[in-house]
Amino acid sequence: MAKSANLYARIEPEVKEQAEAILNALGIPASNAITMFYKQVILQRGLPFEVKLPEHPLDVSRMTVEQIDSELEKGYSKMNAGQSIPAKQAFDDIRGELAV
Repeated sequence: MAKSANLYARIEPEVKEQAEAILNALGIPASNAITMFYKQVILQRGLPFEVKLPEHPLDVSRMTVEQIDSELEKGYSKMNAGQSIPAKQAFDDIRGELAV
């Protein structure tokens, strides 16, 4: 079927740039990715992925003092058990993911 319909959408420039950089690395034009998404919407009869809020968002502004203390205790326990990574490595990983 010939492609004859146009789609216009407003999107944040940073989101567009980051997504297109990934799509370019995969060799997929943005228009093909959008077509793939639409076809999956049709096949799934809805969004082709789960859309929900995280079960445990750590929004300090909405946490009680007890909840904050509990999260800090969990982090401290994991650190003592060797189940953590150095902060520099964590921030390097985050920066690397954002630079994609």
